[in-house]
Amino acid sequence: MATVWILANFKGSDLKILDVGKHSSMADYFVIASAGNPTQAGAMADTVCQMMKKNNIAIKSLEGSSGSEWTLIDLGDVIVHIFQETARNIYDLEGLYTTSNLVKIPENYYFQGQEKQPKGPGTSSDDENYF
Repeated sequence: MATVWILANFKGSDLKILDVGKHSSMADYFVIASAGNPTQAGAMADTVCQMMKKNNIAIKSLEGSSGSEWTLIDLGDVIVHIFQETARNIYDLEGLYTTSNLVKIPENYYFQGQEKQPKGPGTSSDDENYF
C-alpha cells in the first residue's frame, strides 16, 4: 500500500492494485497508475524508488524512466506500472488480467475530486494491508 499512497499523493489517476499471484509468475501484485505527463510520471517513479530504498526495500529493476510512456518498477512481489494514458490503453494490463481480483484502495488515499477506484464485481480487500 505504500506505493499506492505515494502515487495517489502525486495525483496519479485510475489507481489499481491487481492480485495477479494466481495468474503470473512475475509478481503477486501489480500496482497500476496513470500520469498526466512525463514530468509527473518521472516524479512518481523517483519518489517510489527513493522511499523504497529509504525503507530497505530492494528495487530489482527500473525500466522506462525519463519521459517514457510506461515506467515499470520491479519490487519483487510487487511490480509498479506508471503509464501515460495512451500507453495504458494500448497495453491494457487490466484487460490481460481480468480474472485477477482488485485490491481495495482506502478512500483517504485520494485527494478531493481525484478519480477513485471503481467498485463492483472482482473487488477484493483481502490484501489491503500488504505493505
